Amino acid sequence: MGTWPVQDAKARFSELLDACMSEGPQLVTKRGSEAAVLVDVAEWRRLKDAARPSLKELLLAPHARASLQIPERGSARRRPLKGLD
Repeated sequence: MGTWPVQDAKARFSELLDACMSEGPQLVTKRGSEAAVLVDVAEWRRLKDAARPSLKELLLAPHARASLQIPERGSARRRPLKGLD
């Protein structure tokens, strides 16, 4: 994976894009720290499709991912309390 300081990435974006498409993902650094990765759109889609949904996405989903068996109200049996025989 190639590494590009942000200044070079900005100044030579076309080269960065070409390198991404021909060599694979390219890392962009900012002040020496990893900041971003430029990936080919096909790779990004593959990664997106392979990603598991977040808890937020699961909770906000319009449909349930699994069926949950909920007993009817009042049909559950209760154990007798100890000491009240």
